[in-house]
Amino acid sequence: MTIAPPDNDKLHIMVVDDEQSMCEFLEIILLRNDYRVSCFTDAFAAVSSLETNSYDLVISDLKMPTMSGLEMLRTVKKKSPTTETIMITAFASTTSVIEAMKNGAFDYINKPFKVDEILLTIEKALKNSQLQRENVRLRQELEKRFGFDNLIGKSPPMMAIYEIIKQVAPTNTNVLICGESGTGKEVVARAIHFSGPSRERPFVAVNCAAIPEHLIESELFGHTKGAFTGAVNNTEGYLSVADGGTLFLDEIGEIPPALQVKVLRVIQEKCFQKVGSTKEISIDLQFIAATNRDLKAAVESGEFRQDLFYRLNVIHIDLPPLRQRPEDIPLLLKHFLHKYTKEYKRDLVGFSPEATKALMDYDYPGNIRELENIVERGIVLETDEKVISAATLPPILRKEAENTTTTSTLPEGGLDLEDVVAQLETDLIEQALKKCLGNKTKAAKLLGLSFRSLRYRLDKYGLK
Repeated sequence: MTIAPPDNDKLHIMVVDDEQSMCEFLEIILLRNDYRVSCFTDAFAAVSSLETNSYDLVISDLKMPTMSGLEMLRTVKKKSPTTETIMITAFASTTSVIEAMKNGAFDYINKPFKVDEILLTIEKALKNSQLQRENVRLRQELEKRFGFDNLIGKSPPMMAIYEIIKQVAPTNTNVLICGESGTGKEVVARAIHFSGPSRERPFVAVNCAAIPEHLIESELFGHTKGAFTGAVNNTEGYLSVADGGTLFLDEIGEIPPALQVKVLRVIQEKCFQKVGSTKEISIDLQFIAATNRDLKAAVESGEFRQDLFYRLNVIHIDLPPLRQRPEDIPLLLKHFLHKYTKEYKRDLVGFSPEATKALMDYDYPGNIRELENIVERGIVLETDEKVISAATLPPILRKEAENTTTTSTLPEGGLDLEDVVAQLETDLIEQALKKCLGNKTKAAKLLGLSFRSLRYRLDKYGLK
C-alpha cells in the first residue's frame, strides 16, 4: 500500500488491485499526470481508508481474492456517492459489466489497456465527479439560502406559520399563500419545498403577471414545432421542468380565465398536453400558488374560477404585513445588515439611535422587501465606519422621524423591548468608543456610566 502525501490542489485517486505490479504501473502513470494517488493491494484496507480520506475517483480491479470489485463499488457509492469508480478486469463478462454499471460504475476497462485509453476515461470520470460535487454544493447552498431557517421572525403570526410549514413540508399538498407584496410569499414557498422530501428536485417559480397573456400558455405547457407562428422548435414548458418537484405560481390571480380551466385540469388529472400536441404527458409535482389579491372576492365577481380556487386552497397561509409584526423588525435589520455588509465588504455593525428609531416607527408599505432595500441603501451610502446613520435613510423615513415627538409610540402589535433597548445601547456604546478612540474609561464617562457598568455591557453584547 502506498499513499501519496496530501496536496489539496490535486485530484485524489484511489487504486485497488491485488496485483502489486498493476498498482505500481497505475501509480507511475497517474503521478506523471499530476494526480495524487493512493494504492492498495488489500480491498479491506482501501475501504478503511474511505473513512478518513476523500477521493475523487476509485480505480478498482473487478476480481480480487478478499473482496470482489462489485462489493468495493457498492461500498464506495454508499460511503461517498459523488466519488466515481472505474472497474478494470482481464475477465470481463457481459453479466459482470452490466452489474457494475447498475451499481454506479462510471466505466470499465479491459486488461491489457492502452495508457491513453485509461487516461481519457479517468479525465471524463473526474469531470463527472466534480460536476456531482458542485451539484451537491449548490443544493446545500440553496437549502441554506431558501430553507426554513431563512424565514425571519419570532412574532406570534410567524410562529404559527412555522408550524404550518412543518406540517405541510412532508406532504405533496397544494398550498395557497396570500399576502401583500413584499411579505415573503416566495420565501415561504421555497421553505416548504426545501424542507420536504422533494428538496433535491426542481423548484420552479413562475410570475404569472410578468408573462404576456398570449405567451403564458406556451410558457407553462410548452409547445411543439409549428404550433404557432414563431414556434420553430419543440419547447419544454415550466410544468415539464418542475416535474418531480414544486411549481410555484406567483400572482396566480392574474392568469386569464381560459387558461384557468387548463391549469385546473393539470392539478386534477396530473397530466397535460403541449400547445399543438394531442399527446398526454404525465407529471408528479406539488403546486404552490401565491397572490396579493383577494381571491375570494375575485371568485364572487367571476374573475377567478371557484373550482380552481378550492383546488389550490387546500392549505391556506396568510402572511401578515410587516406593520402587524413590528417585534420582528430588529431581527430583520440584523439579518439584512449581516447579509449586505458581507456582500459589500463593509464593517458596519449597527444603526445609530436616530436611525433605529426611524426604522422602528416606519410602517413599511412595501413590507420586508422595502426594509431590505433600505438597509442595502444605507450600507452602500454610509460614510461612517461603524453604524448606519439616519442621514443615509430614504427621505420619507427621515421626514417621518422629524415629524414624530421625542417620545416613542408603542406599535399596535407590541414589540420586543429587550431587542430595541439592546440595539440602542449597542449603537450608543460603539459611538462613544469611536469618539474616545477606544478609551473605555472616557467612553464610560461620556455615557454617564461607571467603568464597571460599561465593561458589563461590553461583555453582554460581545463588543470589544
